[in-house]
Amino acid sequence: MVIYAYLRVSTDHQDLHNQRHGILEYANIHALSPIQFVEDTVSGREKWESRGIGQLLMETATASDVVIFSEVSRMARSTLQVLEMLSCCVRRSINVHIAKQGMVLDGSMQSRITATVLGLAAEIERELIVLRTTEALAKRKAEGKILGRPKGRQSAHLKLDAREAEIRKYLDKGISKRSIAKLIDCSPSTLYDWLERKHLHPRHDKLVERV
Repeated sequence: MVIYAYLRVSTDHQDLHNQRHGILEYANIHALSPIQFVEDTVSGREKWESRGIGQLLMETATASDVVIFSEVSRMARSTLQVLEMLSCCVRRSINVHIAKQGMVLDGSMQSRITATVLGLAAEIERELIVLRTTEALAKRKAEGKILGRPKGRQSAHLKLDAREAEIRKYLDKGISKRSIAKLIDCSPSTLYDWLERKHLHPRHDKLVERV
């Protein structure tokens, strides 16, 4: 049996210290040692499965191993993610201890009942998110608001502006636009869009600017 302790890393160093302190205090009381600390950088853009905690719960930790969290609020950014993580642990027979709440999920009958409830709660939460999103979109549509990304003014400065002289030189030499895209390491569509927005068109193997 291996004992892991999860630390959610953020810009608040005091918070990281408090997490570690809470876990060590809990581990000493319950004779859980030695502990392997796993630090995971918080990212709101990534799902928990693709972060360090995902690797720990789905690959590193095995049946009968223990994972200690300092408190529920330090596990993830949303209720749904917390439910999914706990369900994953119970499904893989990983024992979970949440220090602050004194919560334990192990192989007991109570844990199996809890796992069923957690799975149901996660499913309900997913359905509610879909429902809220659908209702919000329907409301915006009924109010005549444009759905999707607003069509604002095009940016005055484009990614390829800094390479305009280089692109002109390649076009003057009669190099195809697809080959130019490879030379400047960008997708052909990006180059085509840039040429169109700059009103630049080859004519008689020379690049001229349309007025």
